[in-house]
Amino acid sequence: MSFADRLQRAWYRGHPLLGLLTPLEAFYRRVATARRQRFLAGGADSYRAPVPVIVVGNITVGGTGKTPLILWLIEHCRSRGLKVGVVSRGYGAKPLSLPWRVMPDQSAAEAGDEPLLIVQRTGVPLMIDPDRARAVRALLESESLDLILSDDGLQHYRLARDLELVLIDAARGLGNRRCLPAGPLREPVERLQSVDAVLLNGASEDSTTGYAFGLRPSALIELSSGATWPLNHFPVGQRLHAVAGIGNPQRFFATLEALHWCPIPHPFADHAAYSREQLDFSPALPLVMTEKDAVKCRAFAPPGWTYLQVQAEPSKAFVAWFDAQLARLLPDHTT
Repeated sequence: MSFADRLQRAWYRGHPLLGLLTPLEAFYRRVATARRQRFLAGGADSYRAPVPVIVVGNITVGGTGKTPLILWLIEHCRSRGLKVGVVSRGYGAKPLSLPWRVMPDQSAAEAGDEPLLIVQRTGVPLMIDPDRARAVRALLESESLDLILSDDGLQHYRLARDLELVLIDAARGLGNRRCLPAGPLREPVERLQSVDAVLLNGASEDSTTGYAFGLRPSALIELSSGATWPLNHFPVGQRLHAVAGIGNPQRFFATLEALHWCPIPHPFADHAAYSREQLDFSPALPLVMTEKDAVKCRAFAPPGWTYLQVQAEPSKAFVAWFDAQLARLLPDHTT
């Protein structure tokens, strides 16, 4: 188990040695709070785009389901007649220049795994740049858009926003509710009181805490051919190798178990790069990975390797609320 894995376990299960990190946590909280206060006071040199900006983010370290929600938002906004663009930091990407327009034929090393996944799935105009304000400017110079979605960036206060959507893993919650490095929080828990909506990934129903949000497996996709296989392609009880290089690999393994398969888990670091040799497991069994991993493995995947495609399913109450926000932000555009 890596140091990062041990630290995550301590955040969510508790460990007495975390108390030693209290001075560092206090410093981090002061910096995070001061950054937000400067933004609220209008002194953060933030850029206000000429179109509405919706930020999809979290206050915890690790995966909470932002990319599936971004995919849902793209399609939902399009169904309302809106032209949508996306900006992203492009974590791990090494483009030739910045800002960088992500195209579907690029590599994950060049474009970043999550931005490439979004573009390959939807064809949406997407620009990556750690400076998201610069990414928005570049995107609007090249595209006529009604709305910008920011993939992550809740704490990137150089970009002004019209709506903040925050995802929380319903099973793990906020851990010990402490800030980095003593806990998993990027900002103090009180930050949730100022966001526009909280979605609880894995919750079965809405609550006073937030809207229910789920991920529904929809199909198996073969990497080498792009062929779509139904979820009953593998019989009940099928043993298979399960690869997940995401923020919370256990959620993926639990999904495969819920499909009544018997996964042999192979967790990797979030945004991990792969080689064919790394994934040559024994014994020889079917291999299933996440879609985020698939964009990095498609070039060398043999026949039979698949990824599990999932669809985001927010609650009806959230959909109604979100439609009302679109009507408020874009009264002359929504249909």
